[in-house]
Amino acid sequence: MSDNSPYTIITSDAHAGASIDTYRDYLDARHQKLFDDWRGSYRNPQKKHIGSKKHKNWDATERIGDMDEEGIAGEIIFPNTVPPFFRTSVLICGNPSQDDYPRWLEGIRAHNRWLVDFCAEYPERRAGIGLVYLNDIDTAIEEVKWIAKQGLRGGILLPHVPDDCTHILPLYAPDYDRLWEVIQDCDLVINHHGGTGSPDYGRWPVSLPIRLHETPFYSIRSYQHLLLSGVFERFPKLKYIVTEAGCAWVPETLARLDATWNRVRSGVAGEFQFNTEAMPPEPPSFYAKRNCFYGASSASPVELRDRDVIGAERVLWGSDYPHYEGTYPYSKLAIRHTFHDVPEAEVRAMLGLNAAELYDFDLQALKPLVERIGIRPDEVLGRPLAESEFPEGALTNAFRR
Repeated sequence: MSDNSPYTIITSDAHAGASIDTYRDYLDARHQKLFDDWRGSYRNPQKKHIGSKKHKNWDATERIGDMDEEGIAGEIIFPNTVPPFFRTSVLICGNPSQDDYPRWLEGIRAHNRWLVDFCAEYPERRAGIGLVYLNDIDTAIEEVKWIAKQGLRGGILLPHVPDDCTHILPLYAPDYDRLWEVIQDCDLVINHHGGTGSPDYGRWPVSLPIRLHETPFYSIRSYQHLLLSGVFERFPKLKYIVTEAGCAWVPETLARLDATWNRVRSGVAGEFQFNTEAMPPEPPSFYAKRNCFYGASSASPVELRDRDVIGAERVLWGSDYPHYEGTYPYSKLAIRHTFHDVPEAEVRAMLGLNAAELYDFDLQALKPLVERIGIRPDEVLGRPLAESEFPEGALTNAFRR
């Protein structure tokens, strides 16, 4: 029987970043001068965002007010804005070229420094994710150590490496083992984010629609590479999550990965002859159940229908705040729609307890806040949305039926 204590809700997918001009203060003097030259020529390519929700990325007062109104106690923070020397948002810009890398490295360092200060404003509520690039593995290792030392307990956001990015090694390359070892020793979460990892599609009118269509494939490609290449066998304490890519794909993907694992271990498939030692000793599904998590942003009932196969303890709900396709300002309705017929213990896990454990939130520190703002089970369980309650104009997939 439920005690009707409020849910501790922690969104596994929130976004924040400084305004462009604020980032200047987080650069050293030499790069501030370069910033001034770059800033004079930069124009935002995303015209829709000018004067809209953009300020929610850094406006702490409004952001905390929105969270309280929606009953959300904590947030795991991915980037969202344009760091110094970038051409567009860090989430969609791809990997830096060798020429861009020195400046972009300073740009993400500025973001990481800002993020430390941003999280320090509400340390019990914010877990920030530091940015790392892989152009130089030694430098990446130093960045990981810095992120751990600064207490960014959201871990690190690694870039995917698409096939046309030939100057950066693919993530299944054994050269990264020394990086994985440091991440494991620092006890940081490896984060990948949906919508990243796409190749260059060119500049034709249909290029962007094709990128949109293929985004789900590239969003989970690294997950498959890491599972097949034995990274989690060699580093069994690594924690990995792919966020804003849903989780409905997990059962079928793991079934195909296990089938590939079996075929390779047999030594032959069609005209291919394999080195059977290329595969880890256990099937990919074994490591997925031990090492992998899924940030199911704006999850609908359809997304969670196979949670018994995936494991409800591996799924983390996310709001995707403040994106247009996120659940804000309809998070309470979205939670009712998705979880009204889910057992209470599973709801508690997916809405916040899984995130609290993975990202080291202090539940006791959050308890007074949760008592004040939290959504209670009797507001969710057994209360499917009536037809009239589905919000018109909402862009989120959370209300999918």
